[in-house]
Amino acid sequence: MKEQLILDVLPVVPPRFDNFVTGRNGETVSRLLAVAAGQSIYLWGEHGSGKTHLLRAATRQHGLYLNTATDILPDPGEPVAPGSIIAVDDVHNLSEAQAAALFGLFNQWKTSQHTPEAFTLLASGPCAPRQLEIREDLRTRLAWDLVYRLETLTDDERRSALLQRASDKGIPLSAEVTNWMFNYYARDMSALSSLLDALDRYSLAEKRSITVPLLKSYLQSRHS
Repeated sequence: MKEQLILDVLPVVPPRFDNFVTGRNGETVSRLLAVAAGQSIYLWGEHGSGKTHLLRAATRQHGLYLNTATDILPDPGEPVAPGSIIAVDDVHNLSEAQAAALFGLFNQWKTSQHTPEAFTLLASGPCAPRQLEIREDLRTRLAWDLVYRLETLTDDERRSALLQRASDKGIPLSAEVTNWMFNYYARDMSALSSLLDALDRYSLAEKRSITVPLLKSYLQSRHS
């Protein structure tokens, strides 16, 4: 109950284009911002490079975000709403049924590409399409249109991203805490963001400010 009450008061910061630290990915972000019906974009890059953030941002207002770990893909026999955006994250984890559904979606996308029924199809994975260990006909389809590699952020860009996330959530994050997180915890943005969210909950539960001692206390509590 206590944990739920804490979750109820924590601010939810949805992934948006304006809170994504672009780094060297300016062209990719610009292309996603201007994506139109009839286009398909495949994003690839290392874990924590921002693929999920960008797919969620692209589908935030009038789209459908799907993660292969948890979601059932739309039935390709059902028509997709014209002008909508469908994003499929982590295609390297497709089940057999999901692979068949995505194959059908790509065929529907191609058929409607230059018609009033056109829609946008986005996808992501950890490597270029030709290197994915999935069925060959899907590797080919993922490369039908635009393919972009997401470059990982530099350390300075990661710090900027972490501080931006903290600011968005109203979390005061000192330079001392930030330095400790980077030097002794991780430099992967996904891990850092998860730690920040967990610290936010822990500090509220403990009624203490986020400091290095609190951070160490939280990490110790996870292993006790």
